[in-house]
Amino acid sequence: MRKYRIKVIETLSRVVEVEAEDYQAAYDKVEEMVDCEEVVLTADDFEDREYYPMEHYEE
Repeated sequence: MRKYRIKVIETLSRVVEVEAEDYQAAYDKVEEMVDCEEVVLTADDFEDREYYPMEHYEE
């Protein structure tokens, strides 16, 4: 029997609301919150799952 590799990509997403002077400041603030783990996406933030076939291979 052949073996196959299938790539699975799951997407998590969440809208984060912040107060800021402008869009760039808001973007930077949210990016910092994610980097410092103030915002952590979990299974509750699941949005989508995709499957992609990879080349088949034999072992």
